[in-house]
Amino acid sequence: MKIPNKVRPGIQKPQRVTLKTIAEHLSLTPGTVSAALNNSSAARSIPEHTKQRILAAARELNYRPNFFARSLRLQRTYTIGVIAEEIGDAYGSLIISGIEQHLRQNNFLFLTVIHRHDKRLLQTYAQMLQSRGVEGFITVDTSITEAPALPTVAVAGHQTVAGVTNIVLDHKRAARMALQHLQDLGHEEIAFLKGQTFSSDSLVRWDAIVEVAEELGVRIRPELTVQIEGTDSTPVIGYPVGKQLLTRKKAFTAVFAYNDISAIGAIWAFREAGLRVPDDVSVVGFDDIPGAAFGNPALTTVRQPLLRMGQIAAQTVIERIEERGTYQPEIAIEPEFVVRESSGPAPGKHVPRRVAEVRASAQG
Repeated sequence: MKIPNKVRPGIQKPQRVTLKTIAEHLSLTPGTVSAALNNSSAARSIPEHTKQRILAAARELNYRPNFFARSLRLQRTYTIGVIAEEIGDAYGSLIISGIEQHLRQNNFLFLTVIHRHDKRLLQTYAQMLQSRGVEGFITVDTSITEAPALPTVAVAGHQTVAGVTNIVLDHKRAARMALQHLQDLGHEEIAFLKGQTFSSDSLVRWDAIVEVAEELGVRIRPELTVQIEGTDSTPVIGYPVGKQLLTRKKAFTAVFAYNDISAIGAIWAFREAGLRVPDDVSVVGFDDIPGAAFGNPALTTVRQPLLRMGQIAAQTVIERIEERGTYQPEIAIEPEFVVRESSGPAPGKHVPRRVAEVRASAQG
């Protein structure tokens, strides 16, 4: 015979289980149950065996917290809006991974929108996130020009805007590391791949390179400077600029690329033309994305601690939301320099025969 639900043995499961339901079942107060389930500071005074009883009862009763009721009661959503240029590229994904790690550890959620440098989308998405109750913003490779309505932290924003904390790399130090490395290897004719004009880091990084080059006596020649175009987030972006350098009349023995993906793409172009890296041309990248160490050859590069930058951004926005600490308009991050197989001694002051032949063929 089928036993009716109301007389079945074990814990009965009401249609809607609340904190009060669990509290009555365990003969505890709703406040104690709430503290344990939310792992709040008040939970520290609750004995461990009591916490385990509460968690076990919540699982058995299939308790589902009412997010909207909790938000209304606390006037908090514990949600951050992340505004990024792209989510699938190696640069942005590492930063967002760092953001996620820190927010998860602090019981925050985040909503992500991708604008791809469309200013109209940027404004619309910011308003949409705010209407959904986010408590603050983190932007990644996004230029902010107006003071936001919520606490905001920008990773690679570079614009000085009231109320925004910028997480920035020391680009001048980064440029010095790369150019000094090439100079120490005897390179005098250095080519440069400039970042896309819409990328937030491009202008700041280029200005730093120009300033450091002048200090070190490194010549920046227009004919050895190529502008990266397009929005591709793979090494394909660097292949055409590598080809462009090969069709120009001026010899070069090294390349300093805007980022790792353009450096790897340029290497493809050089190798396709028969040049050896680093024997004929040394190549230095920027970022140290995961694939940089596994290239052929492994890429010498300026390392940005991207994961850590995301973690710092998340920590900073939480502190600003909860009004802990003092407001900082800028947090500077120090770069590192990683020497791998793509850089080596310059072939000499004269154009190596092999390089001259390849360039003559490309021009013909």
